[in-house]
Amino acid sequence: MSPRPRKEVTPDSYSARFALRLKELREKAGLTVDQLSEKSGIPRRTLYCWESATRQPLIGQLPQLADALRVKPGKLLPDK
Repeated sequence: MSPRPRKEVTPDSYSARFALRLKELREKAGLTVDQLSEKSGIPRRTLYCWESATRQPLIGQLPQLADALRVKPGKLLPDK
C-alpha cells in the first residue's frame, strides 16, 4: 500500500494560516513545542504537524489547546 499523496499547502490556505496563528500564539506565550505538548496533553508530533500545516486539529482539540495557551478557542482560528 503506497502512502497517500500530500495535499499541496499554499501560503493563503486555511491550514497555512492556522499554522502561522498557532506558532505565533505559542511563541507569544513563551512556550516551545515540547512545553505546549506537556501543558496541553497533545502529542509533540501532532503539534509539529499543525505548525507545518500538514494536518489540522479536530474541533474538539481546540479548547485544550486554547487552555494551554491561555486564550479563547476562537483566538486560534485564523483571520479570513
